[in-house]
Amino acid sequence: MTTRRSSLGFLGMFGRSGDLRQLDDALRQADLHPALVPEGVKLTIVNLMNDRWPDEPPAEAYASVAQLCSYCVAGPETFEQANGPERTLEAGRRIEAALEAGDSFDAQIVLMTLHAKLINAEVVERYGLSAE
Repeated sequence: MTTRRSSLGFLGMFGRSGDLRQLDDALRQADLHPALVPEGVKLTIVNLMNDRWPDEPPAEAYASVAQLCSYCVAGPETFEQANGPERTLEAGRRIEAALEAGDSFDAQIVLMTLHAKLINAEVVERYGLSAE
């Protein structure tokens, strides 16, 4: 089995890989402009997805990851304005479950936004997050 490779493109000659384009689309749908997320963070996200789903992530995986990432970056209020109360509650529950589980896929996404200093201060305070 060959592994998928993510690519940012090069001097406009080679296009971005499909997984990065899908993630960018999912981030837009979650009301987080992809330009607000550094390319290194997006590469890390798709690599985490590749680790979790070695063959191919399910179609809904990109939306799920983008929603959690958007919640972490935008904060609960801004996220709720764009995505509604149900998705906001779901994102909050996912963070709480990630904190309980410790080393889960969602915990890795949250931790990555924390380490990249992208995470909203309200999210850090609300869930008592810290990078030690």
